[in-house]
Amino acid sequence: MEIDPRTGLPVEAITWEDLAKSEQKITVSTVSRRYGKIITLVSGFDKTIDLKQTARSLKESLACGGTVKDGVIELQGNHQKQVRQTLVKLGFSPDSISD
Repeated sequence: MEIDPRTGLPVEAITWEDLAKSEQKITVSTVSRRYGKIITLVSGFDKTIDLKQTARSLKESLACGGTVKDGVIELQGNHQKQVRQTLVKLGFSPDSISD
């Protein structure tokens, strides 16, 4: 059994993505785009988080469209309050999410 030198735990027992989710500094904001359309921006993710899967989960739970561009998740519509609740359900720490 291999032991991780940073944590002292067995390598098989560590779920790196769960550890990475608790250490994020996520920012949720809204931007007005062309023709007055509102877009919700979710940014501040590390490279260890699978952004495409996170965006897919957000789009499913919020019933909206969106994309990932330059490390930022863009969601169609004003979902600023619902995004926080959904990210907490996905395993992110509520303290790390700022509006």
